[in-house]
Amino acid sequence: MTTTFWTDEVAELLRVRPGFTLSEVDPGAKPGTDAHKRDGAKELTRAAQELRELQEKLFAQSRLGAPDRLLVVLQAMDAAGKGGVVNHVFGQTEPYGLELTSFKSPTDEERAHDFLWRVEPRVPGPGVIGVFDRSHYEDVLIQKVRQFAPADEIERRYGAIVDFERRITAAGVRVVKIMLHISPEEQAERLLSRLNDPAKHWKYNPGDVDERLHWAEYMAAFQTAIERTDSDEAPWYVVPANSKWYARAAVQRIVISELVALSPHWPEPDFDAAAERQRVVDSQDLRWP
Repeated sequence: MTTTFWTDEVAELLRVRPGFTLSEVDPGAKPGTDAHKRDGAKELTRAAQELRELQEKLFAQSRLGAPDRLLVVLQAMDAAGKGGVVNHVFGQTEPYGLELTSFKSPTDEERAHDFLWRVEPRVPGPGVIGVFDRSHYEDVLIQKVRQFAPADEIERRYGAIVDFERRITAAGVRVVKIMLHISPEEQAERLLSRLNDPAKHWKYNPGDVDERLHWAEYMAAFQTAIERTDSDEAPWYVVPANSKWYARAAVQRIVISELVALSPHWPEPDFDAAAERQRVVDSQDLRWP
Protein backbone atom coordinates (compact mmCIF):
# COMPACT_ATOMS: atom_id res chain seq x y z
CA MET A 1 0.00 0.00 0.00
CA THR A 2 1.15 3.52 -0.69
CA THR A 3 -0.05 7.04 -0.03
CA THR A 4 0.57 7.91 -3.66
CA PHE A 5 -1.87 7.11 -6.47
CA TRP A 6 0.56 5.38 -8.82
CA THR A 7 -0.93 5.21 -12.30
CA ASP A 8 -0.23 1.56 -13.12
CA GLU A 9 -1.01 0.26 -9.64
CA VAL A 10 -4.43 1.87 -9.23
CA ALA A 11 -5.50 1.21 -12.80
CA GLU A 12 -4.45 -2.43 -12.59
CA LEU A 13 -6.19 -2.96 -9.26
CA LEU A 14 -9.48 -1.53 -10.54
CA ARG A 15 -9.39 -3.14 -13.98
CA VAL A 16 -11.99 -5.84 -14.54
CA ARG A 17 -10.43 -9.26 -15.16
CA PRO A 18 -11.82 -12.68 -16.14
CA GLY A 19 -13.91 -14.09 -13.32
CA PHE A 20 -14.83 -10.61 -12.05
CA THR A 21 -17.70 -10.58 -9.54
CA LEU A 22 -19.25 -7.23 -8.71
CA SER A 23 -20.69 -8.44 -5.42
CA GLU A 24 -17.14 -9.03 -4.17
CA VAL A 25 -16.15 -5.37 -4.67
CA ASP A 26 -16.37 -3.37 -1.44
CA PRO A 27 -17.76 0.11 -2.27
CA GLY A 28 -15.97 1.47 0.79
CA ALA A 29 -12.55 0.13 -0.17
CA LYS A 30 -9.64 2.25 -1.41
CA PRO A 31 -7.46 -0.10 -3.46
CA GLY A 32 -3.93 1.09 -4.08
CA THR A 33 -3.65 3.65 -1.29
CA ASP A 34 -3.85 4.20 2.44
CA ALA A 35 -4.23 7.94 1.91
CA HIS A 36 -6.87 10.11 3.55
CA LYS A 37 -9.24 12.75 2.21
CA ARG A 38 -6.67 15.56 2.42
CA ASP A 39 -4.12 13.45 0.54
CA GLY A 40 -6.71 12.75 -2.14
CA ALA A 41 -7.33 16.45 -2.68
CA LYS A 42 -3.60 17.05 -2.98
CA GLU A 43 -3.28 14.20 -5.47
CA LEU A 44 -6.01 15.68 -7.68
CA THR A 45 -4.15 18.97 -7.78
CA ARG A 46 -0.73 17.38 -8.26
CA ALA A 47 -1.79 15.11 -11.10
CA ALA A 48 -3.89 17.74 -12.89
CA GLN A 49 -0.83 19.12 -14.66
CA GLU A 50 0.14 15.64 -15.85
CA LEU A 51 -3.36 15.12 -17.20
CA ARG A 52 -3.41 18.50 -18.96
CA GLU A 53 -0.04 17.90 -20.60
CA LEU A 54 -1.15 14.53 -21.95
CA GLN A 55 -4.40 16.10 -23.16
CA GLU A 56 -2.56 18.93 -24.88
CA LYS A 57 -0.19 16.50 -26.62
CA LEU A 58 -3.20 14.48 -27.80
CA PHE A 59 -4.85 17.59 -29.18
CA ALA A 60 -1.66 19.00 -30.69
CA GLN A 61 -0.81 15.87 -32.66
CA SER A 62 -4.33 15.77 -34.10
CA ARG A 63 -3.60 19.09 -35.81
CA LEU A 64 -1.20 17.18 -38.04
CA GLY A 65 -3.54 14.30 -38.75
CA ALA A 66 -3.16 11.87 -35.83
CA PRO A 67 -6.49 10.02 -35.33
CA ASP A 68 -6.12 9.21 -31.63
CA ARG A 69 -8.79 10.29 -29.15
CA LEU A 70 -10.17 9.05 -25.80
CA LEU A 71 -13.77 8.20 -24.87
CA VAL A 72 -14.51 7.88 -21.15
CA VAL A 73 -17.85 6.24 -20.32
CA LEU A 74 -19.16 6.90 -16.79
CA GLN A 75 -21.90 4.65 -15.45
CA ALA A 76 -23.30 4.40 -11.93
CA MET A 77 -26.36 4.33 -9.76
CA ASP A 78 -27.89 7.72 -8.96
CA ALA A 79 -25.89 9.90 -6.54
CA ALA A 80 -22.73 7.83 -7.06
CA GLY A 81 -20.68 10.92 -7.92
CA LYS A 82 -20.51 11.17 -11.70
CA GLY A 83 -21.03 14.94 -11.53
CA GLY A 84 -18.24 15.30 -9.01
CA VAL A 85 -15.87 13.32 -11.23
CA VAL A 86 -16.75 15.49 -14.21
CA ASN A 87 -16.16 18.68 -12.20
CA HIS A 88 -13.05 17.68 -10.25
CA VAL A 89 -11.26 15.54 -12.83
CA PHE A 90 -12.28 16.78 -16.25
CA GLY A 91 -12.93 20.31 -15.02
CA GLN A 92 -9.15 20.61 -14.69
CA THR A 93 -8.54 19.91 -18.37
CA GLU A 94 -8.46 22.35 -21.27
CA PRO A 95 -12.00 22.98 -22.56
CA TYR A 96 -10.94 23.10 -26.21
CA GLY A 97 -10.01 19.41 -26.07
CA LEU A 98 -12.98 18.16 -24.04
CA GLU A 99 -16.51 17.14 -25.07
CA LEU A 100 -19.08 16.21 -22.41
CA THR A 101 -22.28 14.41 -23.34
CA SER A 102 -25.01 13.67 -20.83
CA PHE A 103 -27.50 11.25 -22.31
CA LYS A 104 -31.06 11.71 -21.08
CA SER A 105 -34.18 9.65 -21.76
CA PRO A 106 -34.43 9.16 -25.54
CA THR A 107 -36.69 11.48 -27.48
CA ASP A 108 -39.43 10.24 -29.80
CA GLU A 109 -37.10 10.74 -32.74
CA GLU A 110 -34.32 8.79 -31.05
CA ARG A 111 -36.70 5.96 -30.17
CA ALA A 112 -37.56 5.67 -33.85
CA HIS A 113 -33.95 4.62 -34.55
CA ASP A 114 -31.61 1.96 -33.24
CA PHE A 115 -30.33 2.72 -29.73
CA LEU A 116 -26.83 3.57 -31.01
CA TRP A 117 -28.14 6.12 -33.51
CA ARG A 118 -27.90 9.00 -31.05
CA VAL A 119 -24.55 7.82 -29.69
CA GLU A 120 -22.49 7.69 -32.88
CA PRO A 121 -22.50 11.49 -33.50
CA ARG A 122 -21.17 12.08 -29.98
CA VAL A 123 -18.03 9.96 -30.39
CA PRO A 124 -15.14 12.43 -29.93
CA GLY A 125 -13.14 13.60 -32.90
CA PRO A 126 -9.35 13.28 -33.23
CA GLY A 127 -7.40 14.85 -30.39
CA VAL A 128 -10.41 15.16 -28.10
CA ILE A 129 -11.31 13.57 -24.78
CA GLY A 130 -15.00 12.70 -24.83
CA VAL A 131 -16.91 11.99 -21.62
CA PHE A 132 -20.26 10.21 -21.59
CA ASP A 133 -22.17 10.95 -18.39
CA ARG A 134 -24.39 7.89 -18.78
CA SER A 135 -24.28 6.30 -22.19
CA HIS A 136 -25.41 3.53 -24.49
CA TYR A 137 -25.16 1.26 -21.45
CA GLU A 138 -28.43 2.68 -20.18
CA ASP A 139 -29.97 0.57 -22.94
CA VAL A 140 -28.84 -2.65 -21.25
CA LEU A 141 -29.23 -1.43 -17.66
CA ILE A 142 -32.42 0.50 -16.93
CA GLN A 143 -34.04 -0.88 -20.06
CA LYS A 144 -33.31 -4.40 -18.85
CA VAL A 145 -34.24 -3.85 -15.20
CA ARG A 146 -37.49 -2.07 -15.98
CA GLN A 147 -38.22 -4.29 -18.98
CA PHE A 148 -38.58 -1.35 -21.35
CA ALA A 149 -37.18 -3.62 -24.06
CA PRO A 150 -37.78 -7.37 -24.57
CA ALA A 151 -35.15 -9.85 -23.44
CA ASP A 152 -34.10 -10.84 -26.96
CA GLU A 153 -33.51 -7.17 -27.85
CA ILE A 154 -31.35 -6.69 -24.76
CA GLU A 155 -29.33 -9.73 -25.84
CA ARG A 156 -28.87 -8.24 -29.31
CA ARG A 157 -27.66 -4.98 -27.82
CA TYR A 158 -24.72 -6.57 -26.00
CA GLY A 159 -23.35 -7.73 -29.33
CA ALA A 160 -24.14 -4.40 -30.98
CA ILE A 161 -22.21 -2.56 -28.24
CA VAL A 162 -19.16 -4.81 -28.66
CA ASP A 163 -19.22 -4.31 -32.44
CA PHE A 164 -19.67 -0.53 -32.05
CA GLU A 165 -16.78 -0.20 -29.60
CA ARG A 166 -14.53 -2.42 -31.72
CA ARG A 167 -15.31 -0.33 -34.79
CA ILE A 168 -14.58 3.05 -33.23
CA THR A 169 -11.44 1.66 -31.60
CA ALA A 170 -10.18 0.67 -35.04
CA ALA A 171 -10.72 4.31 -36.09
CA GLY A 172 -8.44 5.62 -33.33
CA VAL A 173 -10.77 5.90 -30.34
CA ARG A 174 -9.43 4.63 -27.03
CA VAL A 175 -12.50 3.53 -25.04
CA VAL A 176 -12.45 3.26 -21.24
CA LYS A 177 -15.57 2.39 -19.26
CA ILE A 178 -15.81 3.22 -15.57
CA MET A 179 -18.46 2.15 -13.08
CA LEU A 180 -18.59 4.18 -9.87
CA HIS A 181 -19.70 1.62 -7.31
CA ILE A 182 -21.47 2.80 -4.15
CA SER A 183 -23.41 0.93 -1.51
CA PRO A 184 -27.17 1.36 -1.05
CA GLU A 185 -26.48 2.78 2.42
CA GLU A 186 -24.18 5.46 0.99
CA GLN A 187 -26.71 6.30 -1.69
CA ALA A 188 -29.39 6.76 0.97
CA GLU A 189 -27.15 9.17 2.88
CA ARG A 190 -26.49 11.23 -0.24
CA LEU A 191 -30.16 11.37 -1.20
CA LEU A 192 -31.08 12.45 2.34
CA SER A 193 -28.35 15.09 2.22
CA ARG A 194 -30.00 16.55 -0.86
CA LEU A 195 -33.40 16.56 0.82
CA ASN A 196 -32.04 18.14 4.00
CA ASP A 197 -30.48 21.09 2.16
CA PRO A 198 -32.83 23.40 0.21
CA ALA A 199 -29.88 24.43 -1.96
CA LYS A 200 -29.58 20.81 -3.13
CA HIS A 201 -33.25 20.11 -3.77
CA TRP A 202 -32.68 20.72 -7.47
CA LYS A 203 -30.40 17.68 -7.49
CA TYR A 204 -33.07 15.40 -6.08
CA ASN A 205 -35.25 13.34 -8.36
CA PRO A 206 -38.13 11.32 -6.82
CA GLY A 207 -37.53 8.76 -9.55
CA ASP A 208 -34.18 7.94 -7.94
CA VAL A 209 -36.01 6.15 -5.14
CA ASP A 210 -38.08 4.20 -7.66
CA GLU A 211 -34.86 2.89 -9.22
CA ARG A 212 -33.27 2.34 -5.81
CA LEU A 213 -35.98 -0.22 -5.02
CA HIS A 214 -34.53 -2.35 -7.82
CA TRP A 215 -30.98 -2.32 -6.42
CA ALA A 216 -30.37 -6.06 -6.66
CA GLU A 217 -31.64 -6.15 -10.24
CA TYR A 218 -29.36 -3.26 -11.18
CA MET A 219 -26.31 -4.94 -9.69
CA ALA A 220 -27.14 -8.08 -11.68
CA ALA A 221 -27.59 -5.98 -14.83
CA PHE A 222 -24.21 -4.29 -14.28
CA GLN A 223 -22.57 -7.68 -13.75
CA THR A 224 -23.96 -9.02 -17.02
CA ALA A 225 -23.18 -5.86 -19.00
CA ILE A 226 -19.59 -5.85 -17.76
CA GLU A 227 -19.11 -9.55 -18.48
CA ARG A 228 -20.56 -9.28 -21.98
CA THR A 229 -18.79 -6.10 -23.10
CA ASP A 230 -15.39 -6.01 -21.39
CA SER A 231 -12.51 -6.31 -23.84
CA ASP A 232 -8.89 -5.33 -24.26
CA GLU A 233 -10.03 -2.67 -26.75
CA ALA A 234 -12.71 -1.24 -24.43
CA PRO A 235 -11.89 -2.21 -20.84
CA TRP A 236 -14.12 -1.84 -17.79
CA TYR A 237 -12.92 -0.43 -14.47
CA VAL A 238 -14.98 -0.63 -11.28
CA VAL A 239 -14.12 2.15 -8.82
CA PRO A 240 -15.29 1.94 -5.19
CA ALA A 241 -17.04 5.26 -4.72
CA ASN A 242 -18.32 5.51 -1.15
CA SER A 243 -15.43 7.93 -0.60
CA LYS A 244 -15.83 10.71 -3.13
CA TRP A 245 -12.21 11.84 -2.87
CA TYR A 246 -10.91 8.35 -3.60
CA ALA A 247 -13.21 7.86 -6.58
CA ARG A 248 -12.15 11.17 -8.12
CA ALA A 249 -8.43 10.55 -7.66
CA ALA A 250 -8.75 6.97 -8.90
CA VAL A 251 -10.64 8.00 -12.04
CA GLN A 252 -8.02 10.66 -12.70
CA ARG A 253 -5.27 8.04 -12.51
CA ILE A 254 -7.20 5.66 -14.80
CA VAL A 255 -7.64 8.40 -17.39
CA ILE A 256 -3.96 9.31 -17.19
CA SER A 257 -3.06 5.63 -17.59
CA GLU A 258 -5.26 5.35 -20.69
CA LEU A 259 -3.74 8.49 -22.20
CA VAL A 260 -0.24 7.17 -21.53
CA ALA A 261 -1.23 4.01 -23.42
CA LEU A 262 -1.97 6.23 -26.43
CA SER A 263 1.58 7.65 -26.22
CA PRO A 264 0.67 11.16 -27.37
CA HIS A 265 3.65 13.32 -28.31
CA TRP A 266 4.43 16.84 -29.38
CA PRO A 267 4.27 16.95 -33.20
CA GLU A 268 7.29 18.02 -35.17
CA PRO A 269 6.77 21.55 -36.57
CA ASP A 270 6.37 21.99 -40.30
CA PHE A 271 8.53 25.11 -40.21
CA ASP A 272 12.12 26.08 -39.35
CA ALA A 273 11.93 27.07 -35.66
CA ALA A 274 15.28 28.90 -35.71
CA ALA A 275 14.30 30.93 -38.75
CA GLU A 276 10.93 31.77 -37.20
CA ARG A 277 12.61 32.91 -33.97
CA GLN A 278 14.76 35.29 -35.99
CA ARG A 279 11.71 36.61 -37.81
CA VAL A 280 10.02 37.35 -34.47
CA VAL A 281 13.15 39.13 -33.23
CA ASP A 282 13.37 41.17 -36.42
CA SER A 283 9.73 42.18 -36.09
CA GLN A 284 10.21 43.76 -32.66
CA ASP A 285 11.08 47.13 -34.17
CA LEU A 286 7.63 47.53 -35.67
CA ARG A 287 5.92 50.77 -34.77
CA TRP A 288 2.32 51.74 -35.19
CA PRO A 289 1.83 54.92 -37.29
